[in-house]
Amino acid sequence: ISGYSLVIQARDSGTPPLSSSVTVNVDISDVNDNSPVFTPANYTAVIQENKPVGTSILQLVVTDKDSFHNGPPFTFTILTGNEEEEFTLDPHGVLRSAVIFKHMVATEYVLCVQVKDSGKPQQVSHTYVQVRVIEESIHKPTAIPLEIFIVTMEDDFPGGVIGKIHATDQDVYDVLTYTLKSEQKSLFKVNSHDGKIIALGGLDNGKYVLNVSVSDGRFQVPIDVVVHVEQLLQEMLQNTVTIRFENVSPEDFVGLHMHGFRRTLRNAVLSQKQDSLHIISIQPVAGSNQLDMLFAVQMHNGGFYKPAYLIQKLTNARRHLENVIRISAILEKNCSGLDCQEQHCEQSLSIDSHSLMTYSTARISFVCPRFYRNVRCMC
Repeated sequence: ISGYSLVIQARDSGTPPLSSSVTVNVDISDVNDNSPVFTPANYTAVIQENKPVGTSILQLVVTDKDSFHNGPPFTFTILTGNEEEEFTLDPHGVLRSAVIFKHMVATEYVLCVQVKDSGKPQQVSHTYVQVRVIEESIHKPTAIPLEIFIVTMEDDFPGGVIGKIHATDQDVYDVLTYTLKSEQKSLFKVNSHDGKIIALGGLDNGKYVLNVSVSDGRFQVPIDVVVHVEQLLQEMLQNTVTIRFENVSPEDFVGLHMHGFRRTLRNAVLSQKQDSLHIISIQPVAGSNQLDMLFAVQMHNGGFYKPAYLIQKLTNARRHLENVIRISAILEKNCSGLDCQEQHCEQSLSIDSHSLMTYSTARISFVCPRFYRNVRCMC
């Protein structure tokens, strides 16, 4: 307990008795009676040979139960094992290389490290750090090409994570880092540690080819990343048709079925080769294992086919479409849950362009806005 707040009352013996109160704050001063503690108690680390001087090897983690003025900042010292000064230890507890290590010269070092807190008198703890020198990287990283599709309302893309690069390396101890060429950083960013790709707000319609690379510290490998941005027109929402799939997750649909189904769907509903198929959004149906896909078809002259026409085309081609993926329903009007006379209802769709859903796999990522379906009876 760091302190107490007491209210003290004094009362005299007169008639009537009179009294007065005062507040007394009692602060408990901390005594430096706790030693700093390493977590974990001892460390093991590796460094590849031929790494440049100053390479980070290990971050020491220290805590202290005393109050802040008896704890950090901590003072770190290497007591033994560094007689040839192969290592340095900075004030933040980061162990770095001070030489270029060679596996043939030495394969292991054991350091005894001391930490002191800032109290008076100072408290001290020790830890042992085992550092192994391993052979330098011999395998190049491998990365899977990534294609990203972004669907957004006109000039209203808010930005966010749009996908993730999947890369591996056969060298067990290699740490992979990801970089993006500087001229593209005004539109995109890549997390250097995990390969997540972030798009900044306001992307224009079109195709972007990103100059991304992955490095293990020795080898650098380029990665093919292509981003397609499609901006929706308000007219599309008035001419959408929903295909509802059975027993499929959004990620499985994107990774396994989307390309094939898009091709089959084009053959089924497009009247002319110049017509354009637009997948507007995909979204799980709440409380089920079903998935809704919204699409519209634009004629080569700029207009859109009416939903009734598309549904007729889909109905005729349904058996062929189900060779790719099982279809639960084809919806233009959805009166489910409404007691509408003769099932007549009016449906409208609204898009929340600032609530993006990202369905990402190793090879393909699909980013689309969340949609809401509003239905009312037309009885």
